[in-house]
Formats: sequence, C-alpha cells, structure tokens
Amino acid sequence: MSTVLADGVVEIDTRLGGFDHLTAGYLLAGPAPVLVETGSQSSLEVLLAELAALGLGPEDLAGVAVTHIHLDHAGGVGDVARAFPKARVYVHERGARHLVDPHRLVASAAMVYGDKLDSLYGRLEPTEADRITVLHDGDEVDLGDGRRLRAIDSPGHAKHHLGFLDSASGLLFAGDAVGVKLPGGGALRPATPPPDFDLDQALDSLRRFGEARPAAVALAHYGLIPGRPEELLEDAGERLRAWAAEATRAWQAGEDIAAALEARFAGDTEGADPVQAGRLDVLNGYHSNAAGFRRWLETHEAAARDGAPAES
Repeated sequence: MSTVLADGVVEIDTRLGGFDHLTAGYLLAGPAPVLVETGSQSSLEVLLAELAALGLGPEDLAGVAVTHIHLDHAGGVGDVARAFPKARVYVHERGARHLVDPHRLVASAAMVYGDKLDSLYGRLEPTEADRITVLHDGDEVDLGDGRRLRAIDSPGHAKHHLGFLDSASGLLFAGDAVGVKLPGGGALRPATPPPDFDLDQALDSLRRFGEARPAAVALAHYGLIPGRPEELLEDAGERLRAWAAEATRAWQAGEDIAAALEARFAGDTEGADPVQAGRLDVLNGYHSNAAGFRRWLETHEAAARDGAPAES
C-alpha cells in the first residue's frame, strides 16, 4: 500500500512480518529517484511490488538511502541493489562495512531475536562495495531538477544514524531518532536499544533536527506525524528525558529497569488498539529499551570510575 504525502513523496508500507503500519519506506521522485529505507528482507516482495506499481522498472531507481543499518530499516538493501542495478546505496560511514559484510550484524541480531529473526526480519544480503556511497553530515544526494536530499548525522539511537531532509517538500525522514509512534498504538515512545544508545547524543540529534526547520517529520515507525514539527521534537526530547530519569532511578535502586519503565509509562498506551500496542512491544518493547539504558548507564559509570570520558 502506498500513500502520497507531498509532491513527489510516496510513503510505502513495507509491512514488517506481514503487518500493516509497522515499517515505512519513502520514494522521492525526480529524474534520479531515491528510496529512503528498504525495510527488512521479509518486506522485499511487498516493496518490489509497490515500486513496480508506482512505475519503477529495474533501470529506474537511482538510489537507496538508509537512515541506519538495523534490519528493519536496511535488511532489504542487498536484494534491492540487485533488483535495481543502477541504484547507488547511501549510508552512514559507520554502517557501510556492515552492508558489504553483514555477517557480524546478522549474528548479533540472531542472538537478540532468536527464532523470530527469520520469520519477522529475515537476514541481510551483502552489497558490493563499489555500489555504496558514504554520507557525512551535510552531504546531499541529487535527485535532479533542483531536488536534494540532505543527510543529518543523528547518533543516539545508533552510531550509524542519519536523518534525511528533502529540499522540495521540507519533509524530514527521521528513522528512529525521534522515536516510534504507531497508528493507534498510543503515545510516542523513545527507541533506546543497545548497544549504541547515548542520551546526550540522542538529545543533541533532536536539537539538530529542529535547527533544520523541517515542514513535517516522517518516522520509519510509522509515517507522517501530524502537527507542528517543533512541538513533536520538543515532546520527543521530554519523553526521552523522562524515560532516562526513570531508568536511572531504577538502576541506582537495584530494580529491574524494564519493569520500572513499564510501571511508569504503561499509561502511554491506555486506550490504544491492543493489536497495535502488542506490535509496539515486539518492535520497541520495554525490555529492549531497558537494555539500552542499562548499557548506557554502565558505560558512563565505568568511564567515571576510570577517569575517562564515555565513548560516544
């Protein structure tokens, strides 16, 4: 299913695990069209069918840009690159090597998801190194006719995270750096998974998104968020600080962080569609977020003990 969001911007529901409104990709039109996010490998058949329905043949897609290399965002990159042999693959410098050799990334994901990996996400096929273009902060992808996609380095959720600002529509494709808000699934929820989550970097990324003055914000999970983008980004920051404060309190008290987060923020899904709320817990549950907070807290404690700055 595809939805036109703005002139030359089409949202594609990539249907992670076969479910609606969990993962979105975005096709940007121009003489050199670019797809932002492939979704997981399990989404490949749906994605290719939608691109074909939108009129893109094998020679037509010029680029694929991923906000970061987590499998629900980039798991289909290798397959899509083969399906569209002229497409460049755009990725953060810290993610490029994992697209070329995904063994460690997939092995790590298998440890986390176990039997769910293949049924929900799939794997990640390698991408040829000469197909990949590394993007740094401020780099632009030219779509032709004056349309450009600007990369915004936005770590915090992951070290290899980029946001993308479309010069034509003003839309900001924020990946997971703003959080997760599923249709009918309740309030915006921060996304703080291990191993890379860093609170200060995440808050700074939200600030930098605000400085870009987007016309609107589109999340990977899920879709275009209505309302004023500056209010959304402020809300995201406030919620992230609140989650971090509760995680820190629980950790210092020797409590289970996931249980503390669930008790404190269960009201955020009050009145939500129970099906979507359940999918939110699979995609971005309390336990994965708690694990990210725990690693962040332990890293900072170790750095303070050793008298060295925590790795960023």
